[in-house]
Amino acid sequence: MTAFSQLHAQNHKITELSNVFLYLVQSREMCDTETACDVFFEYSGKVKEHIELVDRELCGRLISYPDQAVKNTADRFLSGSTEIKRIFNQYLKDWCSEPHRRLTIGDHDEFIKETEQMFQLVLDRIQRETEHLYPLIRKLEQREREAA
Repeated sequence: MTAFSQLHAQNHKITELSNVFLYLVQSREMCDTETACDVFFEYSGKVKEHIELVDRELCGRLISYPDQAVKNTADRFLSGSTEIKRIFNQYLKDWCSEPHRRLTIGDHDEFIKETEQMFQLVLDRIQRETEHLYPLIRKLEQREREAA
């Protein structure tokens, strides 16, 4: 049984952290604060954790499903995860020092622009999961219960 409550809680936390962080860093002075860095690195960890959970628990199950349409959905989400991870890792490389847990912002306007784009990419992914992946899993679980 899929723990949708855990997935929804992760989605809510990621959304909350992205909103708080974007609000904080609109002011250049806030970017260098410990609080902003804490929010950023918590966000980063939650995004990575969530993508791994979805890939492993949901897509991992769907990829072995006998129905080709279901497999195709899993493939699309896994491909999307790979691309998001690639973009996210480049974003992290460009704008922060993970070992020192600090942001490295040279151009504040560019940082804000790229952060908004990166965060929107993650939020779009969460929306696609909620609208397409979770209902598919629920439908398949319902079928399995009815067949048992």
